[in-house]
Amino acid sequence: MSLSQQRAASLSAETVVVAAGRPPRERDEPVNPPIVLSSTYFGTGALDDGDRGYGRYSNPTWDPFEEALGQLEGASLPGLLYASGLAAVSSALSLIPAGGALVMPSHSYAGSLVMASELAEKGFIELRTVDIADTDAVLAQLAPAGGKPAAMLWLESPTNPMLGIADIRALTQAAHDAGAIVVTDNTFSTPLVQQPLALGSDVVLHSVTKYLAGHSDVVLGALVTSDPELRNTLLHHRIIHGAIAGPFEAWLALRGLRTLALRIERSQASAAVLAERLTAHPQVESVRYPGLATDPGHDRAKSQMTGFGSILCIQVAPAGDVSGADAADKLVRSLQLWLPATSLGGVESLIERRRRHAAEPASVPENLVRLSVGIENVEDLWSDLQQALDALDR
Repeated sequence: MSLSQQRAASLSAETVVVAAGRPPRERDEPVNPPIVLSSTYFGTGALDDGDRGYGRYSNPTWDPFEEALGQLEGASLPGLLYASGLAAVSSALSLIPAGGALVMPSHSYAGSLVMASELAEKGFIELRTVDIADTDAVLAQLAPAGGKPAAMLWLESPTNPMLGIADIRALTQAAHDAGAIVVTDNTFSTPLVQQPLALGSDVVLHSVTKYLAGHSDVVLGALVTSDPELRNTLLHHRIIHGAIAGPFEAWLALRGLRTLALRIERSQASAAVLAERLTAHPQVESVRYPGLATDPGHDRAKSQMTGFGSILCIQVAPAGDVSGADAADKLVRSLQLWLPATSLGGVESLIERRRRHAAEPASVPENLVRLSVGIENVEDLWSDLQQALDALDR
C-alpha cells in the first residue's frame, strides 16, 4: 500500500483516515482499491510462503481497511477485519487460557457480557464483573488476595451504556503486573478520540458497524495489536472459525472510514451542545456525558481522550402518574427526527431505552435513554428533543 507506517506517524489522524490504504500510484490505476471477488488464488496456498491461498485466509479487499485501521490506532501491524463485532469479541476472548479469569466491566456491550457469561457457565473461564470506573475495585479483581490473578482485563471506556470512564493507564499497568492481557473496546471513542495501545492496551477492539463504517449499512468487527505473536494467534482463530468479512462489506467500510474525521467533528460538537441543554430540562433527572464538567468521569476522560465522543445518556423523570421508564418510552415514541433503533455511530441520530433489552444488566436504570448523536443540524435535533420532553408533563 502507499502510506508507510513511518509516514502515517508523521501525519494527523484526519489525514491518515483519508490517505491510508490507497493503491500504489501507477499510471491509469484507480485511486481507490477495487472489490476482489474470488474464493481462491494462484499459488501453493501455503501462508508461510506468503501466498493468499484461499478466500478464508485473505482477500485483497480487506488489506486497505486493515492497514488504515492499524495506522489510525498507532499500531505497528495491520488490523484484522471480522464478520461482526461479536466475531471480533469471540476471537479476543479466545486468548484466555482454559480456566483463566476474565475481569470485565459490569456495564459494557451486552453481547460481550453475554458471550463471557456463557463461557463462564460452561466452565471455560472465570468471569469477574466490576465497576470499571472504580480503580481500586478493579485492582482487587485483577489480583485478589489468596486467589489466582486474572488472565485478561477487558476494558470499555466510555462504557456502554453508562459512560463510565476507566483509568486505562493505571489499569493496564496493574493488569500487566498481574500477568494479564488487556483488551480495550474502543468502539465509542474511535482512534480519533482515544488510542488505547498508546495507553498500554495489548489489543483494541472495534465494532466496525458503528463509527468506523458510519452509515448503518454493514456489520463488521476488527481487532488491532502491535504484538506479532498475538496477531498471529488472532489470525489463526479467524481462519479456523471462519469469521471473515465479505469483500463488498469491507469495501463499504473503507469508503465510510474516509469521512470519519468529519463525522466525529460534527457529531461530537453537537453532543456537547445537547448535553448542556438537557441538564437544564425539568423532565431530565440526570445526564451522563464525559464532556460535562460535572460528569464523574470528566477529568479522567480529559486526561486520556482528545474529545468526549458523540454518545450521551439521560434518565427521564417520572411525569405525573407515569413512571420514569414509561416516560422514557413515551419520549422515544414522540420524536420525529431522532430514530428509535438499536445501534449507534451512524450519520443519523438514534435513541433507545436500553432496559427494554433482556440482556441489559439489571443495574442499568429503567428510565435510562441512550442517544447516539448524528450529523444533522444541532438545532433541529434539539427542537425535536425539546418538544418531546415538553410533552411528557401534559
